[in-house]
Amino acid sequence: MKNAIVMSALAITMSLSSCGIFQKESKTDAASSEVITGKKWKLIELNGKPVADKINGKEPFLKLDDNDKRYSASGGCNGIGGSFTLSANNRINFSQGMSTMMACQDMSVEQGLGAVFTAADNYTIKDGILSLNKARMAPLAKFKEVKEVASSKEQALNGTWELDYISGPRIAFDGLYPNRKPTITFDTAAKKANGNSSCNNYNTTIKINGGNLNFGAVATTKMACKGTGESVYFKTLETITNYDIKDNTLHLIMGDIVVMRFHKK
Repeated sequence: MKNAIVMSALAITMSLSSCGIFQKESKTDAASSEVITGKKWKLIELNGKPVADKINGKEPFLKLDDNDKRYSASGGCNGIGGSFTLSANNRINFSQGMSTMMACQDMSVEQGLGAVFTAADNYTIKDGILSLNKARMAPLAKFKEVKEVASSKEQALNGTWELDYISGPRIAFDGLYPNRKPTITFDTAAKKANGNSSCNNYNTTIKINGGNLNFGAVATTKMACKGTGESVYFKTLETITNYDIKDNTLHLIMGDIVVMRFHKK
């Protein structure tokens, strides 16, 4: 009888210990999941071999944009891009889209990186290194996060600006915006902008690359607005390709033509 009780107690203890082990492993697995989007990753190893800092004078890299689920990359020659999907257990899949078609002296890294995007089905992160893998085989490629520092020009874009000129419409500026001038507030770290169109509040995403600037789709409140000022404002935002700041004046530019001018509030 005593032996039966002892055996039963041991079985319960082992069962509880086993549960504890599995719970710990589960927590560890969950903790290993790390955000990989919204960062720039520098290619440092390809198929087990180290990759030079620059290939054909360019840094090989990978970026994953969580907003539109698109990736951009370079093996040191052409731009590579397409869509990607993330799922449970660190699963990842790439779908290659269009790329540029330049011929470069060293195409081996680019070709190898293209093959990685075709084959990879999962990723891991350890000690700040992102690995793209196929099943449980050795990593196909390894990347190191690049801490990007915003330029002084990009930092100067932050804050709130008020429109005082817009190109195009035949109606005078004060006629377009008789009661309230449009505003825009930039948050370059979050890659977002918001403001008021003179009628509705709005928000949008931004993409900045040096002096280049592009706005994403605009979401607005739904008040009815008089006149055409709001529609002119949003249509002009869609055309912006770059920007320039002088003192407290912001120029938003289409090609090489200033189409919007703001002053810092």
